[in-house]
Amino acid sequence: MNIEQFSKSLEEKGISLSSKQLHQFNRYFEILVEWNEKMNLTAITERSDVYLKHFFDSITASFYYDFNQPLCICDVGAGAGFPSIPLKICNPEIQISIVDSLQKRITFLEHLAKELELEGTNFYHDRAETFGEKAEHRERYDVVTARAVARMSVLSELCLPLVKQEGVFIAMKAANAKEELAKANKAIQILGGKVEDSFSFTLPFEESERNIIVIKKSKPTPKKYPRKPGTPNKMPLE
Repeated sequence: MNIEQFSKSLEEKGISLSSKQLHQFNRYFEILVEWNEKMNLTAITERSDVYLKHFFDSITASFYYDFNQPLCICDVGAGAGFPSIPLKICNPEIQISIVDSLQKRITFLEHLAKELELEGTNFYHDRAETFGEKAEHRERYDVVTARAVARMSVLSELCLPLVKQEGVFIAMKAANAKEELAKANKAIQILGGKVEDSFSFTLPFEESERNIIVIKKSKPTPKKYPRKPGTPNKMPLE
């Protein structure tokens, strides 16, 4: 996907990028590749692949949920900033908080936000399990996102405690999402969530499967969740 195809494909979905926004994506790519030589941020470094598999793929969440409004968003395990930074570039009014367990990735993201002049961004070096216990973050976010971080039963325990009541958790998955979701239904209910919608589609050009699952927070998460670091992954609520 070249830059023209990127811009046109978004235009077809009702997202028009200004020259400033296109410049921000270009700088994002340059900084990502530059820092990737010093640390392992991504295995995808070709410009066309980054624009399709990272930038466009991240923005697909906005095809199914309205991010063009004042929202407070938390991105769990964002790595090199996906999906929240591309969503922020397209929707400058949203406030984003990113939590990641590796300090070097947080350092990269802080540098990136400064270079791209992104206001309303916060970065936290923490495990999602301990982050979700903190009063200033627990059940404080309108939207919590996660992209290909872990299977749904685990992700739900990491993300739903951060979602405010009537807010949503948006999970971005590749293939096998239906099977994951079926196994995660019990966990989602225990944690106060309810599946509101599920969307399946293919990325343009390469035709790989993508799934977006929208889970509404219908009641508070019991205080004992999330469990201590490592436990959700070792003993998922299935």
